[in-house]
Amino acid sequence: MKTSLTFRLLVLLLGVLCIAILGPALWAQSAPNTSTKPDSPSPSSDGFHMDVTPYLWLAGMHGTTGFAGHDASVHASFGDIADYLNLGFMAAVEPRYNRVLFPMDFMWVKLTDKRALDFDEGATTAKAEFKQTIFTPGIGYRLADTEKFKVDGIMAARYWHLNSSLSAQGPNINNGISRTADWTDAVAGGRITMAFTPRMSVTVGGDAGGGSARSDYEAYGVLGVRVARKWLLRAGYRYMSVNYRPSSTFVYDVNQCGIIIGATWNAK
Repeated sequence: MKTSLTFRLLVLLLGVLCIAILGPALWAQSAPNTSTKPDSPSPSSDGFHMDVTPYLWLAGMHGTTGFAGHDASVHASFGDIADYLNLGFMAAVEPRYNRVLFPMDFMWVKLTDKRALDFDEGATTAKAEFKQTIFTPGIGYRLADTEKFKVDGIMAARYWHLNSSLSAQGPNINNGISRTADWTDAVAGGRITMAFTPRMSVTVGGDAGGGSARSDYEAYGVLGVRVARKWLLRAGYRYMSVNYRPSSTFVYDVNQCGIIIGATWNAK
């Protein structure tokens, strides 16, 4: 019942998003064009462009994870996760030629917790490690492109890689267990960018889909402020959810959400 309701909400979300994407584009096509060169592309869509955006997602995690029939409820704020953050890298790259987009998003984090155990014999320390990789390459098309309003439709494949391990060390023991999961989902969605001033804009977007996972979707809203000709500072909020249950032996039904900050370099 819960899964059915989730998919109904996703269908409703995609319907609204399609209306928001296609409506302005169709209106723009039907509206009279007073330009002296009606068939010429807008300057922002002409030629090759490249945007590079390193970012930091201050996300918490909520949901259910587990394997081998042992599930656990997870409720961790970003502050909780930051205490165990060992390494991380997040970046988005988007080449664009005319109206065709090739967006790519990559996120990798490693969490580590190592604690001493109060045992005189056997294991004296325990180490838990969690790695998560999310890579989302896609292709899209700019449906509407004006100075103050841009609409992009995007299709992508979202690849997930998870690795969890638990080990114990001591004078008389040194062993551990590890579990890995890999899967790929097909997602589709779009985004809308509205410029309020030459220096300030807002972008809202999202996608939804599935495949190996029962559901896989995200939504975000970001404010951008141009501080230089090639630099745009960004800040907003991002929500991502996945429900991966390939069998009774593995569960990863998790929602991640939090503030996202970054800077976009317009390389070309």
